[in-house]
Amino acid sequence: MPSVYEFTANALTGEELPLAKFQGQVLLIVNTASKCGFTPQYEGLEALHRAHAEQGFSVLGFPCNQFGQQEPGSADEIAGFCTTKYHVTFPMFAKIDVNGAQAHPLYEHLKKARPGLMGSTAVKWNFTKFLVDRHGAVVARHAPTTAPQALVSDIETLLKQPAD
Repeated sequence: MPSVYEFTANALTGEELPLAKFQGQVLLIVNTASKCGFTPQYEGLEALHRAHAEQGFSVLGFPCNQFGQQEPGSADEIAGFCTTKYHVTFPMFAKIDVNGAQAHPLYEHLKKARPGLMGSTAVKWNFTKFLVDRHGAVVARHAPTTAPQALVSDIETLLKQPAD
């Protein structure tokens, strides 16, 4: 199975960004939305990012409008919201689909690597979280109801593992 580092996605600013840029890091990949009941999780995601970035950890945010049309804004509106309301410093990517015929290839990979409950590959809602180890392997999938702080122990365990 390929690693997440083999994929490319557009940054929120529009430039193409190879995920190989994050090679050797532990990643938490999250589909986000600005008008969702789980939107306050941006605060916890940012706290995780700031607490562990120097150890080789990054949150990667992927805005998605597929669930209740809860991410209707433009890239500029999303960036403004994330920066102003939640002071997000982790990388944010261009709005994508996570399910269906237009699903981003990265998300097809994530869902195949870590299916959800009862083997379902579909992402069920905003703020589904995929934890990736330093080798680019998807090691866990967490539901939107899982608070970012609940992942601290798993993240710290992965950060202790060598990248080689």
